[in-house]
This record gives sequence, structure tokens and C-alpha cells, in this order.
Amino acid sequence: MKTSSLPVLRRTLTATAVAGGTAALMLAGVSGASAHVGVTPDKTTANSYALLTFGIPHGCEESGTTKVTITLPAELNDAQPTVNPNWTAEKVTEQLAEPKKLADGASITKRTSQIVYTAKAPLEPSLRDALVLSVKLPDVAGKTLYFPTLQNCEVGQTDWSQLPAEGQDPHSLKAPAPSVTVTASAAADGHTAHAAASDTTPETVQAAAVNDDGAQARSWAGLVAGVGGLALGGLALARGRSNKPVPAGASAPGSAPKE
Repeated sequence: MKTSSLPVLRRTLTATAVAGGTAALMLAGVSGASAHVGVTPDKTTANSYALLTFGIPHGCEESGTTKVTITLPAELNDAQPTVNPNWTAEKVTEQLAEPKKLADGASITKRTSQIVYTAKAPLEPSLRDALVLSVKLPDVAGKTLYFPTLQNCEVGQTDWSQLPAEGQDPHSLKAPAPSVTVTASAAADGHTAHAAASDTTPETVQAAAVNDDGAQARSWAGLVAGVGGLALGGLALARGRSNKPVPAGASAPGSAPKE
């Protein structure tokens, strides 16, 4: 490698190190913020069927999670748990004080009040998992639905059930309940189908939800790709300078002068 290319490579490596350090700090912040049970819907439009993915992190310090009980808001009548090979799932029903009339005219006297996931083996505190429920969202645009979640561990438990006061930031709570806000459908607000699509979030996949609602997975990938691209670009520049052709008429280093 020519000596002249060393400063270029040195600057490139320095910039890469700085970018890597920034990425590490950003990821550390993301990890800290993701230490609570959260929920990511694949859609939020009123009166639609949605998949709600609950990200389960460590909740009891160094103790493994053994059971997760998700309480459904009163606006929901049922939920269908998605099979997860690491857990067993069961529905808990409750008798209603009086029959509840549905939109189609039918009435119900019982509803599913909780979904209980029991771990086949304790979920280690260093790992995360995702539990997915299929629900039909109510026809109440603007309504925020809360899902108080009790996380039982081998030692201790964490009750994610705190609700924010009016105007309070939910992130300021120590153990906030997971929540989903219902949005208006295109038919309800008069918008086009394109506008309705923009109201929904991208479809959630279980692997992405493990890294805190899928958003973290995309953020991490973007940061890694950016740092990698910077490093490759610098190396390519240094290589290009070292391989620069010798101008016509000039003597290559170490060659004998022309007679």
C-alpha cells in the first residue's frame, strides 16, 4: 500500500469508529426503552380484525418469566391466541352482569376477559419472546384500549397495569399497561383507500416483535448497514487511490528511465 493512501484509510477508520460508537449509544438507548411489555398492532382501523403482538422482555430482574396474563379491555368480547411453541395458552371467560347486544343484533352473556400464556420452560431474562392475539377492534375511532399485563416470574412478578392520567405521557410511568389507539376507517372519515392505508402500521411479524415491536429490528439493521457502508466506502476510496494509473510519460517507481 502506498504511503499516500494511509491518511485516507486512517480518516475512514476514525469516522467508522465514531459512527460505530454513536450506533452503540443509540442501540443502548433503544434497549433501555424496550424493557417493558409493549404491544404492536398490524392495523388500528376501527371495526377491523387486527393482530396484536406483545413483546415480552425481562420483567423480574434476573428471574425467568413463567406466565403472562393479558387482560382484555371491556370493549373487546374475545381474542384468539396465536400458537407459540414455547407457551401454552388458555382463555379465561367472565359472566356479564347483563346481556350485551352486538352490532349484528345478537346478544352475548359471557366474554373472554383474559388470555393466559404459561411458559413450557422459564423465559430467560436475557431473552425476549412475542405473544400474538387476533382481535376485532371496536367501532370507536379515537379510543385507546389498554391491556393490563401481569408478568409472573420464578421469583417475583411485574404488573404492567398503570394507566396515564389525562395529558400524562405513558412513557413516564414505571409499569405502563400496553395500549392501542383505534383510528378511523376510510368509510368513516371520507378519506380515500390510500389515506386509510396510511393510518395502519406495517404488518407485524413475530420475529420483529421480539426486538420491541419490529421498529427496533429495522433501526438496528439501518444502523449496521450505515456503519458497514461507511467502512466499505472508505476502503474503496483508499484502494482506488493506491491503484491510480501512472500518467503517460511518467516513470513508474523503481523502473529504469527510458533512453
